[in-house]
Amino acid sequence: MSKRTYQPSKKKRATTHGFLVRSQTTSGAKILLARRRKGRAKLTVKKPQ
Repeated sequence: MSKRTYQPSKKKRATTHGFLVRSQTTSGAKILLARRRKGRAKLTVKKPQ
């Protein structure tokens, strides 16, 4: 039997969807801007401890 598709990893999640990654690209910066405009409590996922 094969594994389920979602195998969570906090490190992988942060390096793919984290604040630093988002702010490095133009499209990522646009995402952050849109989320700020909307008034999101969390802009991106938390960084791993």
